Amino acid sequence: MSPAGAGAARVVPGWVLRSPGGRLSGRVRPRTLAVGVVLAVALLATSAVTLSTGDYPVPLRDLIGSLLGHGDPASDFIVITLRLPRLLAGLLVGAALGVSGALLQSLSGNPLGSPDIVGFTSGAATGALVVIIVTGGDLRAISVGAVTGGVAAAVLVYLLALRGGSPGLRLILVGIGVSAMLVAANYYLITRARLETALAAQVWLTGSLNGRGWEQVRPALVAVGVLLPAALAYGRRLALLELGDDAAAALGVPVRRTRLLLVGVSVALAAVATAAAGPIVFVALAAPHLARRLARSAAPTILPAALLGALLLVGGDLLTQRAFGTRQLPVGITTGALGGLYLAWLLVHEWRRGRG
Repeated sequence: MSPAGAGAARVVPGWVLRSPGGRLSGRVRPRTLAVGVVLAVALLATSAVTLSTGDYPVPLRDLIGSLLGHGDPASDFIVITLRLPRLLAGLLVGAALGVSGALLQSLSGNPLGSPDIVGFTSGAATGALVVIIVTGGDLRAISVGAVTGGVAAAVLVYLLALRGGSPGLRLILVGIGVSAMLVAANYYLITRARLETALAAQVWLTGSLNGRGWEQVRPALVAVGVLLPAALAYGRRLALLELGDDAAAALGVPVRRTRLLLVGVSVALAAVATAAAGPIVFVALAAPHLARRLARSAAPTILPAALLGALLLVGGDLLTQRAFGTRQLPVGITTGALGGLYLAWLLVHEWRRGRG
């Protein structure tokens, strides 16, 4: 083989895994696998601390007994009734936001691609506020309103971004504009509501896991259980789409159908997360970007983004609970403060890279 040929035959690190029939296959990079294991262990440890500590500490032995179904009544009430639904809601919402952001950042080719930046989350909040303030619907109606609003905002942004060519940067710019208008509409709705309803709506807009029960966990579990495998299955095409539409089409990827499907999955995950916990900001922005940096991967890292999103949200909620004592502040305050610092760093980093 000539030197030129040797340089062209670049070896891609990792292990190739195939299903028994060979119909499904995938490559796993050792570093990505190691990052996933570390994040899973950190998430498990954070979950154990969340369930066992607080105003009423639960020893580890009693915690395990309650989780296995043979704990005493007092521990079962604290762990199963009070703490576990809140933890599971945080895990599901964080994972949904992490995957949603990973898909959107890859599809837009922009690190600012995030459902809370481009208006998907704001649209879900608008749909939920219409139900809360105008119709006074119950929890199920609020969830339906959030999903409907998120999908409607996504359709509007996507159609406007498609005009004149490939979405790319247009998706971000159009999304920021639509998001600004939706935020204004949200605050207008609050000003037209009664005082007690306006206060409840404002608290919901902050994003919180306070008071979350099994009625929020069950639908979120079903939705994430369906959407996450779809994101993992079709996410293999993201690396090809990042090469450009023409290159991806030449490699056999149905570009328009794949892009539309993955945008739909991203929107649905963001809407489900918003319906379960309100519009929690910056998790979808930071988790995918940090996951790629940890894995040192040029390709999208969907599963690490899900784990990191869950870890950021559960860790932020734990920090909020322990730092402020009995004051049950919304976790959206913590993610907003930390995310604002991260966004400022990201903008400075991108500006310096652009100048370099």
